[in-house]
Amino acid sequence: MGEIIKVRGGRHLSGTVNVEGAKNSALKLMAASVIAQGVTVIENVPDIADVTIMSEVLRILGATVVRGDHTLEIDTSYLISYETPYELVAKMRASISILGPLITRFGCAKVAMPGGCQIGSRKLDLHISGLQALGVEFNTEHGFIHATTPHGLRGATITLEFPSVGATENLMMAGISAEGRTVIDNAAREPEIVDLANMLNEMGADIRGQGTPVIEIQGTRDFVPCTHRTVGDRIEAGTFLVAGALCGGPLTVCGVNPAHLDLALAKLRKMGCVIEANGDCITVSRDKPLQPTDIQTLPHPGFPTDLQAQFMVLCALAQGNSVITENVFENRFMFAGELTRMGAVIRIEGHHALIQGIERLSGAPVSSTDLRGGAALVLAGLVADGETIVSGTEHIDRGYECYVEKLAFLGADIERGPSA
Repeated sequence: MGEIIKVRGGRHLSGTVNVEGAKNSALKLMAASVIAQGVTVIENVPDIADVTIMSEVLRILGATVVRGDHTLEIDTSYLISYETPYELVAKMRASISILGPLITRFGCAKVAMPGGCQIGSRKLDLHISGLQALGVEFNTEHGFIHATTPHGLRGATITLEFPSVGATENLMMAGISAEGRTVIDNAAREPEIVDLANMLNEMGADIRGQGTPVIEIQGTRDFVPCTHRTVGDRIEAGTFLVAGALCGGPLTVCGVNPAHLDLALAKLRKMGCVIEANGDCITVSRDKPLQPTDIQTLPHPGFPTDLQAQFMVLCALAQGNSVITENVFENRFMFAGELTRMGAVIRIEGHHALIQGIERLSGAPVSSTDLRGGAALVLAGLVADGETIVSGTEHIDRGYECYVEKLAFLGADIERGPSA
């Protein structure tokens, strides 16, 4: 039996909430632990379903994973396998990030094709073509990617057609052990890329330029375990900031670098919110009507696709018309159909969502279509008339720790329980 989240709208939200370590970073840091033989400690790890799955992937490889209070101790001294099982990998697309570390550690890998949210094709072409340039040979069949390095890894200059986060991460984790110099041009620039590069450097790698479009790597074979603290989750922070924008605030989010949310904060200000940043805390408040805005999702430092659904809720209640253009994942508007069940006026034209703002939403039974869409439906329930019942909570659990509990602490009338 699945679970549901019940939300009764109309409550004012205020107070302070702490965000966890970034889901999109922690999973890649866990994969990177494979590279160095010994015990790596990763701090500020969120207690979410995807971390549990990645822990099981590492255990299948032969690692020992000990989970403490937001801390993981991963002992990779005695890895026994370079093959990841389909039943785990199919649940989570981030599992493809184990490919680069296995290639560096063993010179080969057998990785099941990844799964996860159904929000786009997420082709692996960029991963494979980039790794081929480093000397990796591939054979893909029966749902598995077989990678070998019969002539070793050699440095190369790789220009990505698109600044893919996953491809950049895999190329970094393989490139650190390639002979000579590797250059990744048009690299992803997300904060999570910088976080991973910093950990790899702590393990003995020589990476420069992380956070810029050109990453340079000097190969080495000497890697040691390290202790590393995961960067704060900017997407979780953005989600709670939208909650504050919807429900008035002041609501303070702590544990994140405000610079990682520059464009999202600018949009909140444009929509009528007051934003104050102090250290690793951001406060949002609003005492006037929401104003419409146009949003285009783009790779960092553009507007993050992972905040598109949350901002669509804001646009649905703004005084005027907004346009959201999705440039990263073609299927991410599936969430819009659920939001229209709550009364939102949204028309989808290709990769554009045309949103006509209305005065209020109406509570309704809705279903999570993906991780961020599910979180956004809960946000919509916070300001809808009556009761909203959100099913598909397993999607939300993949990326948010104690989401219901944190919202309740801020004043939401919300509870979680078994479905009828």
